[in-house]
Amino acid sequence: MPAGNLDTTNLLLGILAAVSVLEAIALVAGGILVYRLYNQAMRTVQQLEERHVAPLVARVDTLMTKVDGILVDVKAITTRIGTRTERVDDAIQHTINRVDQTAGRMRESMATRLGNLVAMASGARSVLGGLFNGRRSSGEAPEGVI
Repeated sequence: MPAGNLDTTNLLLGILAAVSVLEAIALVAGGILVYRLYNQAMRTVQQLEERHVAPLVARVDTLMTKVDGILVDVKAITTRIGTRTERVDDAIQHTINRVDQTAGRMRESMATRLGNLVAMASGARSVLGGLFNGRRSSGEAPEGVI
């Protein structure tokens, strides 16, 4: 083998080694740069959380606590209203039933009294008819009575 060929190969290998070292240095530098950017971004996010998000979370927690209390009160009031509505409905239904019963009794009482009155009127008519018909000696019916 000629000596010239080996020198060229060694030179190319040296260049490849130097480029590999430069690539490794570039990769390490890029990694360090990315790590620093990541740390800076995380610090910025943390500062934003401390300044803006944490107070908002605290306010929302306070509001949610108040809303939970209000919901408990609303639920209790709704339960009481439901119970009282049922009581009022029962009272109205009871009153309606009593009015119906009273109306029925009044109808029966009035029907009985009216029946008695009609019977008395019929009896009185018969008595009066008998008295007036009894005075006639001919046995003719009075005028207007058939």
